[in-house]
Amino acid sequence: MQSMELPLVLFTVFSQAAIGLTLMRVVRTTADGTGSGDRDARREWGLIAGLMILGMLGSLFHLGHPLYAPTALKHLGTAWLSREVLFAGMFTGVTVLAVLVAGMTGRPWLAWLGTLLGLGVIVSAGMTYAPPALPALNNALPFAFFLTSAVVLGAGFGSWFAGEERAPLMARIFTTALVVGLVLNLAAPCVWLSGGTVMRMTGEAWLGSGFYWAHVAVLLACLGAVWKTRTVPAWLPVLALLGELAGRAGFFADTIHTAANMGGLY
Repeated sequence: MQSMELPLVLFTVFSQAAIGLTLMRVVRTTADGTGSGDRDARREWGLIAGLMILGMLGSLFHLGHPLYAPTALKHLGTAWLSREVLFAGMFTGVTVLAVLVAGMTGRPWLAWLGTLLGLGVIVSAGMTYAPPALPALNNALPFAFFLTSAVVLGAGFGSWFAGEERAPLMARIFTTALVVGLVLNLAAPCVWLSGGTVMRMTGEAWLGSGFYWAHVAVLLACLGAVWKTRTVPAWLPVLALLGELAGRAGFFADTIHTAANMGGLY
């Protein structure tokens, strides 16, 4: 891609944080089948809606003509981008509705509906950013990166609302997602080095990127903090968010497009 695409960095990371929080809300409130893990739903939905709206506003700066953004829905039958916009719009609508109608205990059906729509956003985004012109990402890796980011950020920020009973559950999910993210990020560029010309160029670009190593360093630092404290400190989700922003900037800036080698010998 070779352009940092800041609007897309903000949209994908903030929307995945919102989706992850919604997913963890479902996990937390149904962990023992009683819904007893629910706490102050309106504040949590406020954070989810705020993250999603920030992401949607950020995405408008990616458009040449923001006022024509609704026309992105014209190709639902053929374009994953159109489906991503549709799912993101519906998910945002659910989060705003939840802020308006949720009380202290929330409404479970809103979290379930939001989770289903949020997974639709992640699947369609994973397809949108996996075109044949990006050989390194023309597979399931974008979906895996996005889902891992959602779970890391969802479990991290979800710990703010978990209370003492659910805090260990959020810490376990957070730790597992960090390990999965670390393995994915370390393995992918190494595999690409054994691929074709453009794929190898992508592997070399990622391994030489400050964004990539900053992301890996934050993942390791988060794991170290959880290992030392046996919980998720309140400041840690913010650090994880910064790491995901750095990693996503590298995702867009350091992935090589086939046009980059145009005129060169393969």
